[in-house]
Amino acid sequence: MTFTSQIKACHQLAIGCAVILAALIAAPLAAQEAGPSGEMVIATREAPPFAMKGADGKWEGIAIDLWRAVAAERGYGYRFEEADLTGMIDGVAEGKYAASVGALTITPDREEKVDFSHPFYETGFGIATRKSSPQWLTLITNFFTWQFFQAVMALGIVLLIVGFLFWLAERKHNSEEFGQGIQGLGSGFWFSAVTMTTVGYGDKAPRTPMGKAIALVWMFAAILIISTFTGMIASSLTAGKLEGAIAGPNDLDDFKVGSIAGSASDNWLGKERISFKDFADVKTGLAALEAGRIDAFVYDAPLLQYLVLADGSEDLEMVPGSFGRQDYGIALPSGSELRDAINVSLLRHVESEDWRRSIEEYLGESD
Repeated sequence: MTFTSQIKACHQLAIGCAVILAALIAAPLAAQEAGPSGEMVIATREAPPFAMKGADGKWEGIAIDLWRAVAAERGYGYRFEEADLTGMIDGVAEGKYAASVGALTITPDREEKVDFSHPFYETGFGIATRKSSPQWLTLITNFFTWQFFQAVMALGIVLLIVGFLFWLAERKHNSEEFGQGIQGLGSGFWFSAVTMTTVGYGDKAPRTPMGKAIALVWMFAAILIISTFTGMIASSLTAGKLEGAIAGPNDLDDFKVGSIAGSASDNWLGKERISFKDFADVKTGLAALEAGRIDAFVYDAPLLQYLVLADGSEDLEMVPGSFGRQDYGIALPSGSELRDAINVSLLRHVESEDWRRSIEEYLGESD
């Protein structure tokens, strides 16, 4: 073989290797972005009312309807595949899915892994809590606690002891006011009670030096006892006001809080240094809330509101208002060639009457 022939052979080999390499690189991209002639695999998960799986296995919801409108306009073939929240992002980043559709919040961390479409829904975080008792009932139940009755019994015993001492000191020299037997003990109890409360009823008074000394000591001791008892009552009333008093995110520090692992609300709670417990999904978290294992559940406001109302629970309610900002978008592979086309169709749909009807149907609000 001549030198020229060797050069040509090497050149042809290099071209062949380049073609093979290009095919290997293009294969995953083709799988990710299967166009009108191929079937896309679209990841989603249960996130009512944006994505819901029916008993027949069919998906519906605000985000699902949006994707169907986009796909119909662009002529995309697709099928849905269920994944968890982490899998929806990682699966797109790894080329397993062509897109992820649902209640996906656009965050900086997720944007580092995948691209997002334009936002199609703006919302915030919400708080679900157990319904509080009527105010008067809350005050009664928090005032008349077992600790309260223990304190009353202890105070009664102290009054009996002090009354007995008064009776011992006065019964021989002041029998008119502190008589014999039960009557005398009752008089001692009565005198110790009116002295403690500083009422000074005036119907009875010690005459003996010992009785007066006991009365003097008891007056000062009663001041301390009354102060302690008043503090305990104030504490009970404060506890009654605190129960069910979650009015917003600033109150969460004092309560047991739950959220969804890997969610935007999960990240928000972590940044705010609020202790919380992770749950696999919203329904599990709300069940824990209803059972009293947590005091509040924080997640996307429209999802919480929909589930609390849909379940018709008599024990749960939403704290009015929302906080923070969330934008929902469709997750796409980084550098996706379909992104521009999807964005055009998405924007066209969210400005349509169909979109407004969809929002009103599922959330009872106009977009």
